[in-house]
Amino acid sequence: MARHRIVGFAGSFSNPSRTRALVGAIAAAAARHTGGVAEVFDLAGLTGELGATLDARTAPPGVARLIAAISEADLLVIGSPVYKGTYGGLFKHVFDLIEPKALRDKPVALAATGGSERHALVLDHGLRPLLAFFSADIVPTAVYGTESDFTDAVPSSPQIIERIARSATELSGRSAAIAGNGGWRAIA
Repeated sequence: MARHRIVGFAGSFSNPSRTRALVGAIAAAAARHTGGVAEVFDLAGLTGELGATLDARTAPPGVARLIAAISEADLLVIGSPVYKGTYGGLFKHVFDLIEPKALRDKPVALAATGGSERHALVLDHGLRPLLAFFSADIVPTAVYGTESDFTDAVPSSPQIIERIARSATELSGRSAAIAGNGGWRAIA
């Protein structure tokens, strides 16, 4: 049986990044549960070429690799820092380049980071509708963190650790359906 490929995508530019660390923690926990392999991507280093990409068919290698990884993953973890109440424009642009059918029924866990608890609504009013457009299989538990949930950009509060574990367990549970179908693939 092939190992599940878990892909994390963090819409962050900074290094270190709390969003990337959060996405990575969920992806790593899901990989431990499933025996799969996790790989995490972010926007760092892609901003110029991503912004100039208007068609996925002509995307430069770095952008093409990101699009392919998201589209071909068995399980996804998608996260974004909150900018002015929602996800950033280049984060959204990545999804503008993805074929809508590529994410159909694909299991996805959501995550976000922000400056205060009031920004947690981005999960249900921004990220969930975005992935619902693609008909993705979004797990119930999303993970939101503020600066107080991290130590040196690593998730550390008991609350965020518990939500990471729950989200990863829900995402991992979707892998049984994938295995039962001989591997997930989008339906044309």
